[in-house]
Amino acid sequence: MKISDSFSITSSALTAQRLRMDVISSNIANAETTRSRVEDGKAVPYRRKTVVMAPKELDFNSALDSAMGKGAVGQGVKITKIQEDAAPFKPVYNPTHPDADNEGYVYMPNVDILKEMVDMISATRSYEANVTALNASKAMITKALQIGK
Repeated sequence: MKISDSFSITSSALTAQRLRMDVISSNIANAETTRSRVEDGKAVPYRRKTVVMAPKELDFNSALDSAMGKGAVGQGVKITKIQEDAAPFKPVYNPTHPDADNEGYVYMPNVDILKEMVDMISATRSYEANVTALNASKAMITKALQIGK
């Protein structure tokens, strides 16, 4: 493992958590949006989005080290996709709403604010942990450079 690998691993995690926070913010902002798009002349509510992450593939050197039993070091994390949650929309009785159906029900987005806030706290804590890891790596490299003085 190169000394700079920790920076690239941590930076990929910081980028992923930042995108996760952006998606969660978008979900919260659209929690009451009943008309995100129109399909077949009918308004479709906003659908909650989630971020799917996966480990980055090992490069050749890491795969070779793993095959030789030297132990492989991860390469960080990548975003594989941003997917829509398939949970059903919430029907709310409001016959005066412009998007109400013939029975007076408006279909609200499948966004649960409480769940989004828990996800936001999780993403924030993960981001903070990665910043701490980055600062620790930076401090170790600085100390290693001072040994030669």
